[in-house]
Amino acid sequence: MPTDIEIARSTPLKTITDIAASIDIPSDVLNPYGRYIAKLDRSFIAQLMDRPRGKLILVTAISPTAAGEGKTTTVIGLGDALKRVGCKTMLALREPSLGPCFGQKGGATGGGRSQVAPMDAINLHFTGDFHAISAAHNLLAAMVDNHVYWGNELNIDTRRINWGRVVDMNDRALRDIVVGLGGPSNGYSHSSRYDITVASEIMAIFCLAKDFDDLQERLARIVVAETTDRQPVTAGDLKAVGAMAALLADAMQPNLVQTLEGTPALVHGGPFANIAHGCNSVIATETALRLADYVVTEAGFGADLGAEKFLDIKCRQTGLSPDACVVVATLRALKMHGGVAKADLAHEDIEALKRGFANLERHVKNMQSFGLPVVVALNHFVTDTEAEFAVVRDLCRDRLGVEAIFSSHWSDGGAGAEKLARQVIEAIASSAVNLKLTYSDDQPLTEKIRSVAQKIYGAADIAVEASAAATLAKLEKEGWGNLPVCIAKTQYSFSTDKNLMGAPSGHIIPIREIRLSAGAGFVVALCGDIMTMPGLPRKPAAEAISVTRDGLVDGLF
Repeated sequence: MPTDIEIARSTPLKTITDIAASIDIPSDVLNPYGRYIAKLDRSFIAQLMDRPRGKLILVTAISPTAAGEGKTTTVIGLGDALKRVGCKTMLALREPSLGPCFGQKGGATGGGRSQVAPMDAINLHFTGDFHAISAAHNLLAAMVDNHVYWGNELNIDTRRINWGRVVDMNDRALRDIVVGLGGPSNGYSHSSRYDITVASEIMAIFCLAKDFDDLQERLARIVVAETTDRQPVTAGDLKAVGAMAALLADAMQPNLVQTLEGTPALVHGGPFANIAHGCNSVIATETALRLADYVVTEAGFGADLGAEKFLDIKCRQTGLSPDACVVVATLRALKMHGGVAKADLAHEDIEALKRGFANLERHVKNMQSFGLPVVVALNHFVTDTEAEFAVVRDLCRDRLGVEAIFSSHWSDGGAGAEKLARQVIEAIASSAVNLKLTYSDDQPLTEKIRSVAQKIYGAADIAVEASAAATLAKLEKEGWGNLPVCIAKTQYSFSTDKNLMGAPSGHIIPIREIRLSAGAGFVVALCGDIMTMPGLPRKPAAEAISVTRDGLVDGLF
């Protein structure tokens, strides 16, 4: 079987002007990056906002395993299938981060016959959006240190600077650092940190801002430090907003690309869902909804992370509401949740499937608790058996009242997902969504965290460390208590123990640190041992990547 990149390169692409024309985007509002990528002009997007929205389909998944689930691949296959059955369709996806590309997880352009293209360009640098976000974040960090160096007019307490730096790469050595060493000419010595760019508050602001004015207002609200009398110091106080916005101006225009079957896709923004809010940009989602009758989007990792944040943060802030939800699983992954080792997944195991179904069941029930109609997509593998599929199909119908659809889009492209597309269309047509969020705005921050832990994770309670509790109390006193919460925890389990698979219940969620993201408009709760700067694995994917004599990237999936 050819690799993903071999499939992508063997598939002829349409020019980006042809892709734009297929969705009624005039060529004069495109800012091309070569023949197959373009940014959409901001003024064109503003003109679209008076149009009615199309139907929004949120694709999420079970808790990820080493067996693979294929959420992005399913988004793309479903989008191609909707187009094949006659629907005017667009995709709204996140951009890949270089960290996973060179680390362990890989890229984020789908796989097999269901990919967005050009996959190598999208996975490596793309249009430079992440670099612009990194530069804006690090400019603000430099301006904080520079302000202190030149007299500290704002009276910043150098012990309470909370704005570190970012880089779009996995690098555990940068998690805790000391800057300003070398004497007075290099500034002042203080501890700091690096996060990966996808965890930056600038990334969250970038993805939640409704337009360029909203972007600048949010940037101004970023709290970077406190004064010696414990008052907040913001990016607005430092007069950094204009320069940061200038760095982000081009990046704020969403990127238009295509699937291998020519379905238009907006790929824009990319916060992780285990350490951030896990959704593509609001601008891309809203633009797609004004251009297409059906828009397929995704939220990162399992439904307990990305989908919960999509609904409790993105929808809360924007008024968006999905018309249907697709939960992606594989029989292999369900068997792994049922206790089967990865090496034994090719063997039929009905009992393991029944045990592992608990993970899928909780994710589906969680999505139903938001008031969403749900369809289960079972991403097909060659080792799957009809008997195994029948077990999951019947369990979905009997316990959950939902349909599970076997889908072969990885090998067959959109043709392999047509049944899934028709089931989603039927679910939308037969259901009226009344979105129900996990908690209300007026609940205290601690109760919001507890609500997610108990209602979504199945936990008995939370355990808040003393320093985190003090921060929560301080934020409440300062007037931030109405914000939603963004919980950072392992993606591999409903608990904070990545090895606890299936659907654990009655566990305790430990809250070790609280961070305010005032510009993004949420409060981050870090749980267990989750890190906002990942490390590379023992054998990083970077070791297999190279460039041929012809200048083509090799070894990229």
